Amino acid sequence: MQAILILAHKNIEQVTKLATILNNNFEVYIHFDRKMNIPENYKQILDKKNIHYISKIDVHWGSWSIGAATVLLMKEALKNRQIEYIHVISGQDWLTIPSKNIYDKFIDNDRIYMTYSKAKNVIKKGESIILWQKYYFNYDKINRRSTFGKIYHRGLLLIQSLLRINKFKKLGINLEIYSGENWVDMPRDAVEYCINYLDSHPNLLKMLQTGCFSDEFWMQTILCNSPKFKQRIVKNHHRYIKWQKQHGSYPAVLDMSDFDNIINGDYIFARKFENPYSNELITQLNRNNK
Repeated sequence: MQAILILAHKNIEQVTKLATILNNNFEVYIHFDRKMNIPENYKQILDKKNIHYISKIDVHWGSWSIGAATVLLMKEALKNRQIEYIHVISGQDWLTIPSKNIYDKFIDNDRIYMTYSKAKNVIKKGESIILWQKYYFNYDKINRRSTFGKIYHRGLLLIQSLLRINKFKKLGINLEIYSGENWVDMPRDAVEYCINYLDSHPNLLKMLQTGCFSDEFWMQTILCNSPKFKQRIVKNHHRYIKWQKQHGSYPAVLDMSDFDNIINGDYIFARKFENPYSNELITQLNRNNK
């Protein structure tokens, strides 16, 4: 048995349709951002399909809350001893191949499909991302996307650089820090290792809780520091993500212009899909997946 974990923060109708399609082959677990309104008729649809859903964490972009919601879903899925493989996607994902084909790819598969890089080697928007964990941030309280949040972020980097802040030293973190995307596919033992490691290393959890974009660091750092698990990682998560600005979003909100690239590539999911720009694309992918 395999499980799909969905992190959702908007568009309840689209998320429900995605979950019901996946539910034909997978156990589906959804975390709805606590700020979302989930109308009763959608709850009834999910309940009828035996789709698991919770809404406990107030999710904020840039904070640990996304990672915390992922951990929560993983713990829920692990309660079912029959689940042998777990996939993490967003509520803005869609299938690029039939659900049954995705399931079949991971039967008796002990590989971990995950992007990763040493954080000290990665620069994003002129910033060395190792600083996102070395320094302290509080984006569960400050809106990182706002104009104030952007200025605040630059100020935090400057002040902590001048003060020579080193959270790693204070917390006793002696791991190589890795980063990558939150969207992963991994067998049960790897998920259990991540959860158990986090639960038994409060210093690492504290680092993540006070870091920036920590959902992009936690699994990569835990697994890549384990020789046993690192050798099983395939550095490809088979997601189509367009790293360009489109329809006011970066990464891109996809539309029909992306169809050929999606179906001709080695992908199992694509993102981001959003009404109304992606409606025709979803329709075509559904037809193609029959």
